[in-house]
Amino acid sequence: MAVTRTFSIIKPDATRRNQTGAVTKMLEEAGLRVVASKRIQLSKEQAEGFYAVHKDRPFYGELCNFMTSGPVVVQVLEGEDAVKRNRDIMGATNPADAAPGTIRKELAESIEANSVHGSDSEENAATEIAFFFNDDEIVG
Repeated sequence: MAVTRTFSIIKPDATRRNQTGAVTKMLEEAGLRVVASKRIQLSKEQAEGFYAVHKDRPFYGELCNFMTSGPVVVQVLEGEDAVKRNRDIMGATNPADAAPGTIRKELAESIEANSVHGSDSEENAATEIAFFFNDDEIVG
């Protein structure tokens, strides 16, 4: 398998509860390496731009409000088959459906406040990484 990159966000519900280290530890234990990371406060414009793909969905406004409700940690992760590996360790979107030992099963509060976001494809990972990081910020 090839070493690839993916994008991750530790969401406001997790940063509010000081779970940044716990999430990162789970990612690293799953074989992913953090090659870029920064804690930021998303503006409304950033959230709307990042989630524009969901603009016509009924949850769009609530999602943007939630993602601007507190700081987030945006990360670039690297590892073998990074997108799949990250999605596996995140678990199902609904924590009630997530497997034991996954981030969402162990740390999420609800389906809305599910602690993490991760890219769903290598193409989206590249787009999402470029949204938040310049090439010189990614060091690995």
